[in-house]
Amino acid sequence: MRRIRAISPWGLRTRLVAAFLLVAAISAVGTAALTYRQARTAVLTQSQDTAVSGLRDQLAAHTLQLPLDQQQLQQIVTELGKRGTPHGWHVYGEYGSLRAGSNPGGPPTSPLITADMRSRLGGVPHGAFQRTTDANGTPYVVVGMPATFRLGGVRRPTGAVFYAVMPLATERQTVQLMVDAARNGALPGLAIALVPALLAARSVLRPVRNLRKAAQRMGRGELDTRIEVRGADELAGLARTFNETARALENSVDELRQAEARARRFAADVSHELRTPLTGMLAVTEVLDEDAERLDPDTARALRLISNETGKLAVLVEDLMEISRFDARAAELNLDDVDLAEAVRKTLERRHWVDERVVTDLPEGVRARLDSRRFDVVLANLVGNALKHGGAPVRVSVRTETRVGGDWLTLRVADSGPGIAPEVLPHIFDRFYKADAARTRSAGSGLGLAITKENVHLHGGTVRAAAGPDGGAVFTVEMPLEAGA
Repeated sequence: MRRIRAISPWGLRTRLVAAFLLVAAISAVGTAALTYRQARTAVLTQSQDTAVSGLRDQLAAHTLQLPLDQQQLQQIVTELGKRGTPHGWHVYGEYGSLRAGSNPGGPPTSPLITADMRSRLGGVPHGAFQRTTDANGTPYVVVGMPATFRLGGVRRPTGAVFYAVMPLATERQTVQLMVDAARNGALPGLAIALVPALLAARSVLRPVRNLRKAAQRMGRGELDTRIEVRGADELAGLARTFNETARALENSVDELRQAEARARRFAADVSHELRTPLTGMLAVTEVLDEDAERLDPDTARALRLISNETGKLAVLVEDLMEISRFDARAAELNLDDVDLAEAVRKTLERRHWVDERVVTDLPEGVRARLDSRRFDVVLANLVGNALKHGGAPVRVSVRTETRVGGDWLTLRVADSGPGIAPEVLPHIFDRFYKADAARTRSAGSGLGLAITKENVHLHGGTVRAAAGPDGGAVFTVEMPLEAGA
């Protein structure tokens, strides 16, 4: 039988809520990351475009008189520095070997103006920009713009290049505020997402709980259990499959019960019908047995065979009728106050088992409230089975002990035979079960141990078989001393 094992230590509700929140978190993080990237790009692009267009417009408004000297270059960068964007910038100019900066008393150039930037602007009429950071990690945008003049409708470089270095601290602060807002809104968002997660888990788990309860009811034998089907999703399909399976199982069990009832009724009817003619046959064979010695040997042998087989058939019929009463729950206890030691001795005497084949260990004065006839059947079946299939001597012992709820009787029957094979033990009390297939013609009916088990259960007790520690088989019967209490 194939089994599927559940290995997750978490419940289904926890996993559903966790999965829902995980999806919500991934969606929130992904959306925030995409929004941050787009917003950051837009903010920085707007700033650098403003700087580029501003520097270009400022240069276009100036008329350069070439060649420039240091004073003219300084004057131009100073004026450009005063007309910076709303965030402010520092302007640096380069003309040949001349250098000038707009910051009074500051250096004439900036380390943020890289050689790569200069090489990109060499000999081209259009500007360029790049984003960079200083040694402190502050972001900047550096815009380089060559001064040009028109000649024949074509813009040509003058050789002067101006650089605007603008800090992006405000833009970085804006982007950081966006990140903080996304982070601060994530936890409340997940908390809000928990509500639909719980509602979704509840809607999913409700059919699962109904299915579990229905399975439990079916396990208790309520085969008419059905689940209300709602919707057309997978869970509804599972509910319909469960209902179809339950219906098929109920029909199968009903058919099996009817077949079992018919079989029991047939066995009981046949046993009852056979009992009357068997009684007459037994009476005739008993009379014939008395005259068997006066007959010829062949006739006498045939007569004894008929007598033996008739006796076996009579035992089988009586056992079938007895087991039929158990199946029909018609067996009753006729309780009486019984001396255990005396009851055991009477059972052994009736079967002529009072010789050395049976050894007893019986405490005197112990009384129990039992059905003496059924106790006689239990002990006779166990001892007879031990003598027939085990080996002498057979030891019979009786003990009593006090447990929670009352006093109990323990009856043990142990033989000296080869014992019981491990594969036989689970079936030893099955009806018509015989460990040795060659013993199909044995005198027993195959119902003795099954009847023993039913009689013990009727007293509220248990019976079990095991291999003895020193060999042989041991049958242990445990019953309450007050069976009717």
